[in-house]
Amino acid sequence: MPLTMMTTGESNVIRRVSGNEETRRFLENLGFVVGTKIEVLSSLGGNVIVNVKDSRVAINRDMAKHIMI
Repeated sequence: MPLTMMTTGESNVIRRVSGNEETRRFLENLGFVVGTKIEVLSSLGGNVIVNVKDSRVAINRDMAKHIMI
């Protein structure tokens, strides 16, 4: 399921990152790598703030749809 389906406070592991090469590279540079544990800190209208690799990262709904958990 996509990251947008997670609820606040929920933790999970990234299973797949989809999208074109540029999108995958962008997300990888932010820390969204397969096998990495993530936790949703806040979710508002599909936009999410997550804790990934001990950093808080905010991404919009379109980017969050490419991250499968």
